Amino acid sequence: MNTLASALYRSVTCGVAAVLITVLLSVAFLQSTSVAPGTQADPRHVLALQSDHGWFGQPEPAVLVD
Repeated sequence: MNTLASALYRSVTCGVAAVLITVLLSVAFLQSTSVAPGTQADPRHVLALQSDHGWFGQPEPAVLVD
C-alpha cells in the first residue's frame, strides 16, 4: 500500500471511530436524562419524537410583554 492510501485509510478509520463514539455518548446522555432522578420511564413510550403540537417549541406562540 502506498503512503497516500495508508494515510487515507487511517483518516477514514479515525473519522468513523470518532462518529461512533459521539453517537454512543449522545445516546447514553439522552437515555440518562430522559426521566427525572428516582423515577422510571414508561417502557411503552421510550422514545417520543413528536408531541401533540409539533416537533419543537411551545404549543402557542410566545407573547412579548413590555
